[in-house]
Amino acid sequence: MRRRQFLSVAGVGALAVAADARITFGQAPVAPAAAVPDLILTNGRVHTMDARNTIVSAVAVRNGRFLAVGASMPARGSGTRVIDLRGRTAIPGIIDAHNHFVNLGNRPGYHTILENARSIRDIQQTLSERRRDVPANDFITAMGGWHTNMFAERRLPTLKELDEAVADRPVFLLQTFNGPSVTNSLGKTFFEKDPNPVMVAADGAIAGGMPSTTALFKLRQQQTLESKMRGTLDAWRYSASLALTAHLDQVGLGTPGPIAPNQSLAAFDPYRMYDAWQELYRQGRAFIRLQTNFSHNQNDPQLPMLRERLKNQFPFFGSDMLMTGGIGESAAPGDGVGDVWLAAQKLVAEARWRNENHALTLANLENEVAGYEKVHAQFPITDLRWVIAHVPFATPDLLNRLQAIGATVQLTGWRYLQGSTMNNGSPFRMVLDNGIRAGLHSDSAHISPLNPWLHLYYAVTGVNAAGELINAGQQISRLEALRLYTRENGWFLRMEQKLGSIEVGKLADLAVLSDDYFAVPEEQIRRIRSVMTIVDGKIVHDAGVLK
Repeated sequence: MRRRQFLSVAGVGALAVAADARITFGQAPVAPAAAVPDLILTNGRVHTMDARNTIVSAVAVRNGRFLAVGASMPARGSGTRVIDLRGRTAIPGIIDAHNHFVNLGNRPGYHTILENARSIRDIQQTLSERRRDVPANDFITAMGGWHTNMFAERRLPTLKELDEAVADRPVFLLQTFNGPSVTNSLGKTFFEKDPNPVMVAADGAIAGGMPSTTALFKLRQQQTLESKMRGTLDAWRYSASLALTAHLDQVGLGTPGPIAPNQSLAAFDPYRMYDAWQELYRQGRAFIRLQTNFSHNQNDPQLPMLRERLKNQFPFFGSDMLMTGGIGESAAPGDGVGDVWLAAQKLVAEARWRNENHALTLANLENEVAGYEKVHAQFPITDLRWVIAHVPFATPDLLNRLQAIGATVQLTGWRYLQGSTMNNGSPFRMVLDNGIRAGLHSDSAHISPLNPWLHLYYAVTGVNAAGELINAGQQISRLEALRLYTRENGWFLRMEQKLGSIEVGKLADLAVLSDDYFAVPEEQIRRIRSVMTIVDGKIVHDAGVLK
């Protein structure tokens, strides 16, 4: 991508809260009375997530920032809108500090969210509702972010079941990166045609691997900039409905040039994947915040692309709505092993960029910690906010070593979908008790859901999508989990002075919830949504509940 082009652009929860001595109720600082607010939200239970976890009843917004936070509000003007929250809970906009959100908007077809379905019947109902917005002959798709473990039947729907839901539009469902997948009758006819015919079983099943990625390829060939813009707007709307207002995108499997039948759902052209974002941003239509890292996967010992990136790209450049970030999810392949991996980390440290790697095993973490220490000895990284993400396994010693050099960890609930007692994590309780700086992320939207309430549920309960307790002893409180997803994640975006809490002067990102996260039964956490989401002081999602 040309630089110029980019830069243009129930009761238990309530008791737990009441028992937490760090929570305070009262009056936060108020801006000068002469300032007239654009918007006042009153009569609520607003969890500010400030340093004292203050809970207030009202906030005022002016020019996209919080003007006042507390019981006393500035005088209203003739243009001030006042919204009565009627006792509802409000929180700062949730920040996802490690995901692949941009690719969610680049899905072919009319992409449909299945990550909240719990049965084949739920899938049928979701697809049927989606059909209302889909023109004749266009595909209804649902790709990544869900797994059959979520469904009561523990299987994909059949061709017959998909036909029962939608008979007059082709349908295609793809699980994780490479399938398996399934289609309905109209989809079967389409995929079996030349060129690149795909073998579809009588029940609509398409095998994982090349058959599924070839089907994906056939749909990708039909995409246009306009269809990607539509998909991106859909992704933004879904994000806002979840109270999710900002993302740190980690890119994915960069494959420059034309698409091919063997490319997985996570593959993309890194020079064109932001086209829809940039055009919508240029048109002034952006309402979800994005910071994007730069991922590098070259095995070339000379690391030519990384070297040029570090010399010619600006980190943290852009606006509060769309800006560049650091290096991540990787500077080079290897997960802590090999001369190329280590050389890449040294280049990033020497250039003084933020850097992020991921650990999928304890061995990964051990290797990466040792690598970070080697880099730090030559090019100190204490103030660069280096991260190791996912961290499904850890030890106090490894966490202490990371702390000693200023490195941090990002924790995830992605084991919610496919985890077991032997394949669980993150060790939330261990990490928080250690004191190392940490955040919470989704790693969506290929192998994990975007919905933050599923990840909060997992962090609080340790229970996976199949209803099994798999992360016993590592549960954390609701307050701790939400702070990781809000205030702490603001720091990971280097925007802690602007985002992550509701405080005077910060950007006005806020969500009013459908239910009280701190009081509902644990099972209900997964069903929480936003009834009103505000980004940059503007209402970007309104379920019509508040007047």
